[in-house]
Amino acid sequence: MAQHDAFGPPGRAGSVDDARELVRIAIDVLNGAGTPRQPGGDALQARVVLGVLVGLGLSVGMVFWFDLRLLGFALGSAPVSRVYRRLIPWATSGFVVMFTSGALLFTGFATAAYQSPFFRIKVSALLLAAANAAFYHLVTERRGRSWDDDATPPAAARLAGLVSMALWTTVILCGRLMAYTMYSRP
Repeated sequence: MAQHDAFGPPGRAGSVDDARELVRIAIDVLNGAGTPRQPGGDALQARVVLGVLVGLGLSVGMVFWFDLRLLGFALGSAPVSRVYRRLIPWATSGFVVMFTSGALLFTGFATAAYQSPFFRIKVSALLLAAANAAFYHLVTERRGRSWDDDATPPAAARLAGLVSMALWTTVILCGRLMAYTMYSRP
């Protein structure tokens, strides 16, 4: 009887062999070797996309943790201000990487991106996320001295967290939809 790994039988989707092959292809792309579908593929573009993804994961990941704290779903024993102080340096680093990589990616495909309705929705969601964060910090947080230690913050703070998560989810989904629609045109 053939032995199977934890992910399933060899050669089937989800096997360790498939995962190893994906890692090998990713390393080859980053080293400039291309992919089987794209001989001599654009390694620079792959690095920029990787930068966007790493920055996005770091920045939005940290923002989501903070939003979960605002919603009262995570880290309830820690004061909101402490959670913010611990997460914001990581989120800021991720934003720098994400926006720098995103700007580089945009410059290569500006016309196609601008023509995409998903790009316009994405930029609108980014601007609204910035406005939501500014409103939270300038208005809601200033009243936070009384609720900083509460496991469940007041409705205004919870709403800020919920709106933030919805807007960042929109940014991510529109970014993915751009990738699937922009580059498929002849």
